[in-house]
This record gives sequence, C-alpha cells and structure tokens, in this order.
Amino acid sequence: AVARALLRRQDRLSLFELREADAATLARHFAGDFQTRATRLDGWLVAGAHLPPKEKRGLVLIDPPFEIEGEFSRMIDALEKGERRWPGGIFLLWYPLKHANEVSSFRAALAGSQLRDLLCVELALSAPGPQPGLHGCGMIIKNPPFVLRAEMEAVLPALVKAFARDAGAGFRLETLRPE
Repeated sequence: AVARALLRRQDRLSLFELREADAATLARHFAGDFQTRATRLDGWLVAGAHLPPKEKRGLVLIDPPFEIEGEFSRMIDALEKGERRWPGGIFLLWYPLKHANEVSSFRAALAGSQLRDLLCVELALSAPGPQPGLHGCGMIIKNPPFVLRAEMEAVLPALVKAFARDAGAGFRLETLRPE
C-alpha cells in the first residue's frame, strides 16, 4: 500500500507472490487499480522473465521469506541475472539480521563478485542474542540513487535512536562495490 501511494500517474506496480492465499489477498486489495497488477508467480522467475520493464526505469525489490536454506545464494543469482537483463535497474535485496556468519558470507560474496555499484544498509535494533533471532534487517541496493547514501547517513542514526532495544543497536552503511 505504501509503494502504491507513492506512484505517479505514469508509474505502474507489478507484484509477484507465490503463496496462493497471499497472491489472492494482493489481487483483491488492488482489484480495479489500473496501475497495479498482482500475479501469482514465484518471484525468483521475475529476473529472468519480466525484466526490463517497458519503461526502462524502475525498481525491483527481492524479499525472500528466508524459510529455506540457500536464500542468500538465490538472491545473488537473481541479482546477477537481473543485471544482465537490465544493467541500469535499481535492485533492492532485503535480508534479516539473524545468523551473523550467513550475513557476513553474503556481503563478502557480493563484494567479491563482478557486480558493481552496491550499497549495503543495515539496521540492528539490538545486539545479537545467544540464540539466533531476528535483531535487525539489511538491504543491498544495486545502482542506488545518487542522494541515497547521504540521506541514509542522516536517517539511520535517528532510526537507531528511536527504535533501539539495547546498547547493541546500530547501523552499517557501506559501499560493497563502487561503480
């Protein structure tokens, strides 16, 4: 609903959801909205089949459920495929801060890849606990808008201050691969 509210008249929103019930909910919510289309489809297929958009401008959000192993690798594969089909596209890859070694390996794999212009933004609301658990989230941004880094430098400290659960709260803002 937030993304839809930000659309201009000339923009469109394509939503892809694999789970039947969730896809039906999206379709009902946006029924009759000529700018928004909800499709029941495995989102991992989008990078290979639905890019680039006809407008040649846009943003792709990859937000896996992280219910099965290998989601970090699948995100890298989807990003590489998406970049080959649409090099100028903006790609956002959302991930949970839950298992520190998986997240570190993911960032290292991206930093060592051939992909360029990657910005890493992470927000931790608390220190990691003794048992793996969600304590924050991160996003890798491929082809970030020019002003985004400066905006994040201003916003992230305020978010930490507003939402910190303990002294372990903090943020990361790092260029993994320059342009």
